[in-house]
Amino acid sequence: QHGGSGKQWYQRRVRGNQEGATRTFKEICAACTVTKKQIGKSFKLILRALNTSVEIIKTGDFMSRFCSNLDIGHKAQTVATAVARQAVDLDIVAGKVPVTVAAAAIYFTCLAMDIDKSAKDIGDVAGVAETTIKQTFRAMYPSRDKLFPSDFVPKVNLDNIAAK
Repeated sequence: QHGGSGKQWYQRRVRGNQEGATRTFKEICAACTVTKKQIGKSFKLILRALNTSVEIIKTGDFMSRFCSNLDIGHKAQTVATAVARQAVDLDIVAGKVPVTVAAAAIYFTCLAMDIDKSAKDIGDVAGVAETTIKQTFRAMYPSRDKLFPSDFVPKVNLDNIAAK
């Protein structure tokens, strides 16, 4: 499923982490036989034992990987990153986890740029439920005029995508 031997897969995984590739607990669980709850407990214990903390995860930490895996291009990635950042800065997505905000921003951007990616497609890559992406998109939609970069010209009329 992951290609290559277990050792090769592990080496690729470690290399990705050393290069600053942020991983969700869900992604870590998919790579091993440990539950998300066990990973979380262990993570907290390690932080406590090392008397350290971690940087707060931001939506941009996932954007490059998700957009690359969706094959949607650099321009869409740039726009989606700006949308996510604005949604956070304007406090539109308060309480939403960064992965969800990133997925919803990608979805919104794909709709605006008329890129054929469904909420399900994005959810499969991001590990976020399709309904959660659409729910977050609906929370972001009323602020659409404030979310996109000022020089962005959508390929579709943003007023016509509310029902998506």
